[in-house]
Amino acid sequence: MLLDRSTADTVALAGAALGALGVGLGTVACLQLVKMRKAYSVLQGKGKREDFLGAVNRQIGAVDGLRGEVASLQQGLAQVRADVTDALRHIAVVRYDAFPDMGGRLSFSAALLDDAGDGLVLTSINGRSETRTYAKGVKAGASEH
Repeated sequence: MLLDRSTADTVALAGAALGALGVGLGTVACLQLVKMRKAYSVLQGKGKREDFLGAVNRQIGAVDGLRGEVASLQQGLAQVRADVTDALRHIAVVRYDAFPDMGGRLSFSAALLDDAGDGLVLTSINGRSETRTYAKGVKAGASEH
């Protein structure tokens, strides 16, 4: 059975179109393969040749290790925060003239407190002939005396 010339041309043209489509799809597949290899090489790390599951397991192990470190750092941070609340962080000094005939504001009171309001107040009263110094304990922002 012989095909006429126009049918043969049509079949040849269809075959060429299918071939071009195949070449195009092959090119797209190759480009996607190159992209996947680049992404996979990031997962593997430098200079290591291992299969995908091995690389994923290695990354999971690294993440688990980092989680342990983060948990340890959180415990350390909680301890530091607890220590800081006990530190004398709130400090104030007030200078004044204890007696009307004295000038220069040589007397003072200094408060040293932690976050809970516990600490002490130091007071020094300066007079003409003597200076007296007192210390008073403070609990929860109030004096015991």
